Amino acid sequence: MAQAARRAMLNLSNMNPCVKEMQYAVRGPIVIRAAQLEQQLKKGDPLPFKQVIRANIGDAHAMGQKPISFVREVISLSTTPHLMNKAKSLFSNDAVERAQEILGVVNSMGAYTESPGISAVRRHVAEYITNRDGYPCSADDIFIGTGASSCIKSIMKLCLTMDDNNKPGFMIPIPQYPLYSACTAEFNAELISYYMDEDNNWTLNSDELERAYNEAKSRCTPKAICVINPGNPTGQNIPPENIADIIKFAHKHNLLVMADEVYQTNIWGDNDKFVSFKKVLKDLGPDYDNLPLASFHSVSKGYMGECGLRGGYCEMTNFDPEVRNMLLKLISASLCSSTSGQVAVSCMVKPPTGDAAELYKQETEAVLESLKERAVMVHEKLNQIPGIVCNPLQGAMYAFPRIEIPKKAIELAESQGQSPDFLYCLELLEHTGICVVPGSGFRQIPGTFHFRMTILPPKEQLVVFLEKLAKFHVEFRERYG
Repeated sequence: MAQAARRAMLNLSNMNPCVKEMQYAVRGPIVIRAAQLEQQLKKGDPLPFKQVIRANIGDAHAMGQKPISFVREVISLSTTPHLMNKAKSLFSNDAVERAQEILGVVNSMGAYTESPGISAVRRHVAEYITNRDGYPCSADDIFIGTGASSCIKSIMKLCLTMDDNNKPGFMIPIPQYPLYSACTAEFNAELISYYMDEDNNWTLNSDELERAYNEAKSRCTPKAICVINPGNPTGQNIPPENIADIIKFAHKHNLLVMADEVYQTNIWGDNDKFVSFKKVLKDLGPDYDNLPLASFHSVSKGYMGECGLRGGYCEMTNFDPEVRNMLLKLISASLCSSTSGQVAVSCMVKPPTGDAAELYKQETEAVLESLKERAVMVHEKLNQIPGIVCNPLQGAMYAFPRIEIPKKAIELAESQGQSPDFLYCLELLEHTGICVVPGSGFRQIPGTFHFRMTILPPKEQLVVFLEKLAKFHVEFRERYG
């Protein structure tokens, strides 16, 4: 008898269960199905649509946004220094000077940098924060990561202690960006849900924070509160007084504050402006000088949209110096972040001031004005569809409309082990080619249903998107009504 096939030494039954528990909705089954449909269209298969419109992820360049010239010039010159001599006339003096400044520190973009990042780049970040907030920032409090995501994970790792055999807990806003639920699962930590108030434009309520904290204490030790501002997926811009409430709450309960501020330049309200957690914390005075705050920013969002370059930073405010040293030891195990991403961070926080300044201003303003126009249009058109309600898009790159789903559709989805908004989004994709992410992937108040869409597709695509969505929604309600 032939010997039975041996199971792989590492298999689903003995692999890390935390990895199996992880979910990441923005790259989930619906997105996989969208890719399959795109391949079918390429082969000429008959489908009820001619293209897949991807509105599932905040990837600006994939949606056709053009890169900022200064950013690409500096990266090109830093990566290929001989161009400064052979083709200098093709580049701005600003780009040449920035590349020379960076290469004066690292010598080659192919070399490792200091683990927290190139010293010149960290200095540029510190100057940016100082100018933004009116309070000093030290380059020693900055570390550069492979996108904001890696910075966030590094900070979370500092909190992974078992106190009295309790898991560490992270307070996460619901709806949330799936990075946070994925990380808590990966780290075998507890996700403490606090719900934002959709009926009041996704504001944060102090009573809700207290409820979430008190209910969680019996099953974990709350370590940190995470806030996304402007909001993803919800698109709100948190006002300073609301930020102050969150900081006071964190101070009361001795929590680390993690401020995800990667959309800080994506503000769409005419009278709105971004105010950082760092500024509000400092405005509250010296009583809060012992409250640790980790703030994050990224080149993937804003007007740059350089998702693939993977550059981001974290500022550590009021961190114990010994803890900061441990953090630096932790990130040193990864040697350093992407050098191209670090250069992009420099370009983001320190715009050109010489011969490249005017073009930089024109390009960035054009991107932001176009995004604002799309944000207004999406909000307006969504609210014209019966059975769909969407709050104003004050910031970020997304809409998170609430959708009415008929009882029969809810029952069908539940019988198949699906969330009702997953069924809705899957049928939307199959019937129209529109790819969005179910609200259940971001978590939501039980009994409510949503989807997240980006405003990044070109305007002409968004017009088609919204027309198809309106027609589909009416037909879906009739089909299951």
